[in-house]
Amino acid sequence: MAMEVTQVLLNAQSIDGAVRKNAEECLKQFQEQNLPVFLVSLPGELANEEKPVETRKLAGLGPSPEKLIPLVNVALTFMLSALTKDPISHVKDATAWTLGRIFEFLHGSVVDSPIISQANCQQIVTVLLQSMKDTPNDIVQSLLAVTHREDAVESRLRTAAYETLNEVVRCSTVETAPLVLQLVPVIMMELHNTLEGQKLSSDEREKQSELQGLLLCRSDQIMGLFLRVFACRSATVHEEAMLAIGALAYATGADFAKYMPEFYRYLEMDLQNFEEYQLQIRVFFFFLRFLSPITSVLFGRSFPIGERNIMAMEVTQVLLNAQSIDGAVRKNAEESLKQFQEQNLPVFLVSLSGELANEEKPVETRKLAGLVLKNALDAKEKHRKFELVQRWLSLDSNAKSQIKACLLKTLTSPVSDARSTASQVIAKVAGIELPHKQWPELIGSLLSNIHQLPAHAKQATLETLGYLCEEVSPDVVDQDQVNKILTAVVQGMSSSEGNIDVRLAATTALYNALGFAQANFSNDMERDYIMRVVCEATLSPEVRIRQAAFECLVSISSTYYEKLAPYIQDIFNITAKAVKEDEEPVALQAIEFWSSICDEEIDIVEEYGGDFTGDFDIPCFYFIKQALPALVPMLLETLLKQEEDQDQDEGAWNIAMAGGTCLGLVARTVGDDIVPLVVPFIEENISKPDWRQREGATYAFGSILEGPSPEKLIPLVNVALTFMLSALTKDPSSHVKDTTAWTLGRIFEFLHGSVVDSPIISQANCQQIVTVLLQSMKDTPNVAEKACGALYFLAQGYEEMGPSSPLTPFFQEIVQSLLTVTHREDAVESRLRTAAYETLNEVVRCSTDETAPLVLQLVPVIMMELHNTLEGQKLSSDEREKQSELQGLLCGCLQVIIQKLGSSETTKYVFMQYADQIMGLFLRVFACRSATVHEEAMLAIGALAYATGADFAKYMPEFYRYLEMGLQNFEEYQVCAVTVGVVGDISRALEEKIVPYCDGIMTQLLKNLSSNQLHRSVKPPIFSCFGDIALAVGEYFEKYLMWAMSALQSAAELSTHIAGDDELVEYTNSLRNGILEAYSGIFQGFKNSPKTQLLIPYAPHILQFLDGIYMEKDMDDVVMKTAIGVLGDLADTLGSHAGSMIQQSVSSKDFLNECLSSEDLMIKESAEWAKLAIGRAISV
Repeated sequence: MAMEVTQVLLNAQSIDGAVRKNAEECLKQFQEQNLPVFLVSLPGELANEEKPVETRKLAGLGPSPEKLIPLVNVALTFMLSALTKDPISHVKDATAWTLGRIFEFLHGSVVDSPIISQANCQQIVTVLLQSMKDTPNDIVQSLLAVTHREDAVESRLRTAAYETLNEVVRCSTVETAPLVLQLVPVIMMELHNTLEGQKLSSDEREKQSELQGLLLCRSDQIMGLFLRVFACRSATVHEEAMLAIGALAYATGADFAKYMPEFYRYLEMDLQNFEEYQLQIRVFFFFLRFLSPITSVLFGRSFPIGERNIMAMEVTQVLLNAQSIDGAVRKNAEESLKQFQEQNLPVFLVSLSGELANEEKPVETRKLAGLVLKNALDAKEKHRKFELVQRWLSLDSNAKSQIKACLLKTLTSPVSDARSTASQVIAKVAGIELPHKQWPELIGSLLSNIHQLPAHAKQATLETLGYLCEEVSPDVVDQDQVNKILTAVVQGMSSSEGNIDVRLAATTALYNALGFAQANFSNDMERDYIMRVVCEATLSPEVRIRQAAFECLVSISSTYYEKLAPYIQDIFNITAKAVKEDEEPVALQAIEFWSSICDEEIDIVEEYGGDFTGDFDIPCFYFIKQALPALVPMLLETLLKQEEDQDQDEGAWNIAMAGGTCLGLVARTVGDDIVPLVVPFIEENISKPDWRQREGATYAFGSILEGPSPEKLIPLVNVALTFMLSALTKDPSSHVKDTTAWTLGRIFEFLHGSVVDSPIISQANCQQIVTVLLQSMKDTPNVAEKACGALYFLAQGYEEMGPSSPLTPFFQEIVQSLLTVTHREDAVESRLRTAAYETLNEVVRCSTDETAPLVLQLVPVIMMELHNTLEGQKLSSDEREKQSELQGLLCGCLQVIIQKLGSSETTKYVFMQYADQIMGLFLRVFACRSATVHEEAMLAIGALAYATGADFAKYMPEFYRYLEMGLQNFEEYQVCAVTVGVVGDISRALEEKIVPYCDGIMTQLLKNLSSNQLHRSVKPPIFSCFGDIALAVGEYFEKYLMWAMSALQSAAELSTHIAGDDELVEYTNSLRNGILEAYSGIFQGFKNSPKTQLLIPYAPHILQFLDGIYMEKDMDDVVMKTAIGVLGDLADTLGSHAGSMIQQSVSSKDFLNECLSSEDLMIKESAEWAKLAIGRAISV
């Protein structure tokens, strides 16, 4: 009852199904619990002019007819009496309005119990006509009389009279048709009179234009009047006339062709009318809808226009319908918008921008108009984004100017949602146009507005500048404009700015603009000024500004790390104060600053390697090491700020977790130095009665296990291990047990296995560890999940133990316990079931030959589990999702088992008895429509192909269609990538038996390479797959050689001219490696073949490619190994034909020598083989 009715009614129209359903439940509950208050609330909402149109309209829908009709039957006679007799005009006004609502919602075919009978119908009509201040004997005459009243322009009276007349005519029966016909000359004369030459004032002309529009509703005379109307310059009249002409065209059909010669120029004029965009929409849809009957006369063909279009419909209404709670209405509106966009994009975009800029439109439609406009300019998929950019660039310049003008105008709107949406759309347009040297005046226009506009417009302008900086590359904006942007933004952040929203927008804008400030941060004075303003903003009274300011500091710490030294002490003081005293969102960002510094220093150490103390060329300032004595206590203090009911799921985040994460990064940054600072905290708190102290101490210990040397940590672990195993089973706090299990997992991950000289697990304590972990798997889901994780790393540590493992005696018990966990009713919580299967996979993978019979026994168990998920059963969408997840886990489990058993000839032979059944299950899995399941099943099939070898050929006829489907799955590109890998597995397994399927596979792979819809990450594996296929089929690859080599050559040229960020460099190396693996497979496939000479023409380009990637000096070790291998393959396959070319190569000799001296043994080994092959080729 105390809820905000407006908000609930808005939620009831949300596009979010869950929000909508919840709101509908609230309304139902409110109605059932207190009907009187419910009934009072809805009319109150309906009558409130300050409420949104959508909620007022929905409020009017109100309760069910069954609830209301008994009330109406009692009230109707009273209200009819009040309408004529009540002395108060306000009462009569409200009564007439209420009667209108009664007839709107409780009268007609949708209501089972009619409220209007033959008996009271005459009384109702008489009273309504009397209320029009006239008493003629028919409705039409009464309405016409109202239109001539001297005061008819007041209170929309004349408009209401004509609208009512239209509705009376529209709903009339055949019986009244002669009377409707008599009305035509009357209305024509009215319209004719308005067109007679007379001198009118602007006000009178406006009223006359309105009347002409109302009247436009014998064919030739009517059309003649309409054509005279177009001499008026009123958009309203044109709009109504155009609608009426549409109706006339629809009525006259092909006969309308005789009016086209004279009418066409008006049609063309209004189609070009971008300013009055709503008129243009009507003209456009008039042309589509109403001229379609006569296209056979005009053009000799028909336009296939569907019944549903936006024709005379307001864009506003379509946008409202697109947010309707009625699914059918919503779908129809979405279709209408789509059709409008496809049929006339310029008008569509102009309409949306006009809707967004129109202050008289509802907030909801303005916001949605902006969102649709933004989506018409941008997309996540690169190919789609490219299409949208090209489409915008090709738009008519007048349309683009109109749109941009509307967007800029919206920045001054008093409605915040409209301003914010416009800011985003302006940035999207700028992101397209600025790189093409278009809209050069934008930034200047925005900057000039900042000092002149009201606060809300200034806020929107700063927000726009921020979005713009996020959208465009720094090299697109010249430095002079960058300086002006930064000046405006920093001034907006200043403490002298009195408006909180402006200061917040400026702070957020700076965050986005920091990438543009390279030159400014190189200037001491400018950098000092920016840093001072940012630091001042961290002390703002407004929490959102403080948070945004710290976010700026975090970004500065990574972007301008090398410039931080003069400010680091002040920043520490600011962050320490925030962590200790400020609200959590601010404190989290303060901690994040130090986490970011850690990341930077870790990257520097990894890039330059080892200890480089004293080397002043290395850009590491050791901020963490210097701050350590004060930083570590600050972080340890955060570990004691846990919440009693804190979420223990993986995605949970709070100040204690942030502090622990930062502490872990500090440990990785400074290594052993952190240990003596943390140990006292652990010793002080580990046994305290308050669970927070015990959990904080355990979390601190777990956080520092990566970074310090094993020598420093193992003595502590040996002391702590027994205590922790006890705490895991006996501590009364679930939080403590959760963190203890996580810490044990960290111990086993970093301090257990072949990399550690002093083992922490002995034969004596191994059984205790396993027992405790298996017992903890019966605990709450979050504890059990962490216990599974600890067991995972425990098993992993024994991977290279040789023929025997300390876990062997417990193998069966471990497997059984994990399977039991997967069947727990709460296994879906805290990722427990996923963790259990992942741990089972790792236990199997790291098992020894001694446990092979037990692994074999596991096969039918997992097969039965998978079979059970495939049995026909009706499931809800939520249940189906969980079932798909389970199928994926089971397929993953079978993959690991197949790989394990297939790695030994003895176990492989026994395993093969299950191969047919397993393949049958996998094929059934492909009937599911889940990408996750398909991916896991495809990987498992790859493992099965490897295990069965050439025998896999018997499955290919049935499996091939799924293979082809996977290769065509661009949308779920991970499935496509995995399928490409499986093609390689199958090629290696089948060798020449893959030939019958090669045409289809190679055709699809080449299509995939040429597609701009496929995610780029799939393309490197496709090239590798070429090599696998060539190696499998040998000289049969000749039929694909020209196409494959052409694709490889194009990709090779592209990969030697790519520069960019780390992500792009990583992708480039991946692409190069795929190309090189293809070359290697092709050369090895053709080796010793009489068709080897087919490869000779391609050798110069391959050597040029190798020269190019060597000269660029940015290839990683994997590419280097593959590249030197290709050089050897070239020499080995082509022999003397390659010898002279290699000798003439620009860098082959240097490249070979560099690889020969590499510290990487695999690179060195490949180089030694290549040297021998090259030597043979040269000496021949």
